[in-house]
Amino acid sequence: MTDTFSRKQRSDVMRAVKSKGNRSTEIKLIEIFKSHRITGWRRNSTLAGRPDFVFPEKQIAVFADGCFWHGHNCRNVTPSEHAEYWRKKIARNKARDRAVTKELTQKGWKVVRIWECEIRKGRTRKLKAAGLISGRESDSKENA
Repeated sequence: MTDTFSRKQRSDVMRAVKSKGNRSTEIKLIEIFKSHRITGWRRNSTLAGRPDFVFPEKQIAVFADGCFWHGHNCRNVTPSEHAEYWRKKIARNKARDRAVTKELTQKGWKVVRIWECEIRKGRTRKLKAAGLISGRESDSKENA
């Protein structure tokens, strides 16, 4: 099917699409926070990289990274159409993620990056390591 927009117009349209209430990452992570009684988090931060959640008092920035967009190997799928474009796009995203993590760490923030697949499976190991969940709380899915 032929696109009704020029390449430039389509690019502008896609650029204007903003993530909001992503069910598989941010919303699910909120459910995990609530089920573990994790409080003190804020959204819509203006910190570098715009973390999905910020715990200002603990200086912890949490990123809920989509596996496709941030290049996690669980999917290992590159679209067959425009494959080179997507390889470069994901490589840029990964480089940006590393730069943001470094910048926030240098400013004294602890950065937690949780993959979409980990969130979907209810894995909380990284939240425990960051001190957001006590170690004695059990998580039956943790070793799944």
